[in-house]
Formats: sequence, structure tokens, C-alpha cells
Amino acid sequence: MEKIALVVGASGITGSNLAEKLIDKGWKTYGLARNPNKDIDNLLPVAADLLDTASLQKALKDIAPTHVFLTTWMRNATEAENIRVNSLMIRNLLDVLSAKKSIQHVALVTGLKHYLGPFEAYAKAGTLPITPVREEQPRLNLENFYYAQEDEVYAAANRDGFTWSIHRPHTVIGKAVGNMMNMGTTLAVYATICKETGRPFHFPGSGAQWNGLSDVTDARILAEQLIWASTNEAGRNEAFNITNGEVFRWNWLWQKLADWFGVEAVGFDGTIHSLEEELANDAPLWAEIAAKYNLKEPNLNRLASAWHTDLDLSRPIEVMTDMSKSRKLGFLVYQDTRESFFDLFEKLRQEQLIP
Repeated sequence: MEKIALVVGASGITGSNLAEKLIDKGWKTYGLARNPNKDIDNLLPVAADLLDTASLQKALKDIAPTHVFLTTWMRNATEAENIRVNSLMIRNLLDVLSAKKSIQHVALVTGLKHYLGPFEAYAKAGTLPITPVREEQPRLNLENFYYAQEDEVYAAANRDGFTWSIHRPHTVIGKAVGNMMNMGTTLAVYATICKETGRPFHFPGSGAQWNGLSDVTDARILAEQLIWASTNEAGRNEAFNITNGEVFRWNWLWQKLADWFGVEAVGFDGTIHSLEEELANDAPLWAEIAAKYNLKEPNLNRLASAWHTDLDLSRPIEVMTDMSKSRKLGFLVYQDTRESFFDLFEKLRQEQLIP
């Protein structure tokens, strides 16, 4: 039976990498977004607004996916509004698709805020989990839009009879432009500015992050797990952590990143140096750098998401992820973290996003 994928959020880091892998594996793949990704060969674009059921009904009228991959979310001012908007997007989509009776599996990508709490209470005293975080850890007694998204998937699965999987990456490393949470590209932009101006490449985070163990998730390994869970019996109706499969310390990795760009690395000095503040006045400078090197994206804010990098690197505890569950069930893919960053930097350079 033909596998027909609907990748929701195909213009983001996770969705675009997933779409490429699905197409490589021979899936007929649709990419849904408000502004569809047209840069991936053989990706069938679907323009729709998840908050508008009429828009969805029109866009999906002739599409009957067997597998739905939910890789998008919308940031709002409060967690209550995050819950309302992001649960509504999933409910609208699955309600529109319900009548088609075509869905076999729905995969939802959330993240470690499942364990660390929402942005309003992110990794603060009273909400800190025991690490490494494990899938069986109970939900926090806090409002969290990830929980609301999960509940929408569970309700639709009970109604329509499809299987599901939940995927919880740590920081996702991969190429995307205009993405709200993009540490890899943010650090590439920061290092580029440092090299151009002679400023030091200063670690922006906490002592706990500098000295503690951490991990990240390559967008390519996340894509592999999404496909694995959606096509293997062992992956169905389960929640999975997903990281590269190794741990590191930023006090080791930071120098490696600095060496790649040829800039001076400066580590944690007892004070958190906000990257958002560091880059706050650099939009005109980035436009000059883009013009000087003929780069494709002169808008700093479409490449760098310093607020999110600050959030990740300023946490007061070391954060790492247990990968035992999916390994025991057969998902054995591994990714070297240095190569995650270096491969991304090479891609950004090849595509003229950094000099």
C-alpha cells in the first residue's frame, strides 16, 4: 500500500529534514504550511492555515494521507494562549482529515519542555526534573501546551482508530530560515559577527550548562526516528525521547565551534551574558555583512533566535536525555554532535547564508 505523508510544518527545521528523508525513501510527501517550502525537490506544497478549518478543507480536499507528522507550533504571549492556539491547530487538522478514514499513524513532535515546564516556568526551582529525563516521568503540575497537543492526538486516535507516537527532542540542530528555535544557525551568525568585528565568542549561558552534561538532537536523527516509529509495530502508541545518542559538555564543545570559525572562545566567567542582548543592535551590521559577502538573507531575525538559545543555555541544571526506551525497541541510529554542528555550518556556507 502506498505511503502518503502529510508533513505539517514542512518549512521548519524538523519538517524540512523529515520531508527530504521521506522523499528519499520513496514516500509521496505533502508539505503543509502557511507559506509552503518550495525548495525541496518532489515535495508537494499545501498552503493552509491550521487555525482556519475552511482553509484546511479546501487545501486537503483531494489529499488522503496515510501518515501525518505534526512538526509545527505557534508561539504566543502566555502559556494559556499557547495551549488554546496550539491544541486548536491539531484539533482542526485531525477533524478535517477524520472523514477521509485514511490515517494509519500520527506522529507529534514536542520537546523537553515536557519535563522542564513551559516558557513561563522554564527550568526554574520547583519544576526541575531528575536527569537524565525519562519518558515515564509524570507530567508536571503546570499548564503546558505540549500536554494539550498530546491530548488532542490521543482523542482523535481513540475516535478514528489510528496509532500515534510522540517525539521529544532536545535542542534541534539543522538548517531552516525563519525558524523560531534555531540554536545552530544562531551560533553560526554570532560567530560570523565575532569574526567580522573581532569580538570574542563568549559563551552566553550558565555555569551549570557550561560544566554540566548536555545533549542535542540532529534534525536528521529526529526524522529517522519519526519514520521508524510510524512504520514499526514497536514504535506505535509510545512516547520517545530523541537525541544524538551521546552527551557532551559545553566547556568542550564551545572551543570546537570557535575553532571552526577561527574566533576567540571565551567560556563562562561567573556571569550569564545574554546572547539576545549581545545581538540586540546587530541587525544593521548583519545587513552590511550580507551585502559584503553576497549572502541570501540580510535579515538577522530570520536567521538568529537568540532568545531561545539564551533559554537553553541559561538553565540552572545540566540537562540530558535517556535514550534507553527506543534503543531497546530497535531504534539504534547515532549521530556525532560535532558533525551535527559542522555539517550545518557547511550547509549554511554552501547556501550563502553565512560567509
